[in-house]
Amino acid sequence: MTTGVRRRMGVEERKRQLIGVALELFSRRSPDEVSIDEIAAAAGISRPLVYHYFPGKQSLYEAALRRAADELAARFVEPPKGPLGARLLRVMGRFFDFVEKHGPGFSALMRGGPAVGSSTTNAMIDEVRQAAYEQILAHLEVVEPSARLELVVRSWVSLAESTALLWLDGRRVPRAELELQLVHDFAALAAVSAAYDEEMAAILLRILADEPADGPFGDLVGRLAALLPAAAGPAVVPAVELPDQRRLA
Repeated sequence: MTTGVRRRMGVEERKRQLIGVALELFSRRSPDEVSIDEIAAAAGISRPLVYHYFPGKQSLYEAALRRAADELAARFVEPPKGPLGARLLRVMGRFFDFVEKHGPGFSALMRGGPAVGSSTTNAMIDEVRQAAYEQILAHLEVVEPSARLELVVRSWVSLAESTALLWLDGRRVPRAELELQLVHDFAALAAVSAAYDEEMAAILLRILADEPADGPFGDLVGRLAALLPAAAGPAVVPAVELPDQRRLA
């Protein structure tokens, strides 16, 4: 008969284990409701040993948030291939995968949780938003965005965040519908801005030139067209006047 011997973990390996355990617990309940004793029990070690690796719950919480923030930022990374609408839809799918898997933890990350007001937590949240912003600019192939483009992209990132937080409170709207709606929201924000700015108009026209009729942006056009009275015909749709007098057909 052989007796199993528990392998002794190194410092970094043990820290990674504790962070993973904390994240798993935070994904089911708010970090405020998770105690060090629970984390220690789930990791199979004593409470004092947890404090040996992390001086307190706050430091473990921030380490867990760091890993969550890095993972969330990575969800916005998408190869720059194919129509933008399809790319954004895939990004939203991965974004909501994270939101659904880490519900309470996602809420804690974006709302501050027990670390609300801490400069460390606020910096991590800003890093996630900045990473998402930079990824969208990369998809638009813009290095130095205009003030209006920055407003569009940052507003959309904020909208995705707030939409996900509201969705977690009851999940009353089907997730797939929200993912598609957020892609439509991006197109709508860009279109409104294009009516005021030549650079935005040029970017929008470039995006639409690569969009298939059956893509997410084409779907939006179809949904809007369906709202028009059938008897009125296309005459009720006014031409869109662009800043340089071009018209969208």
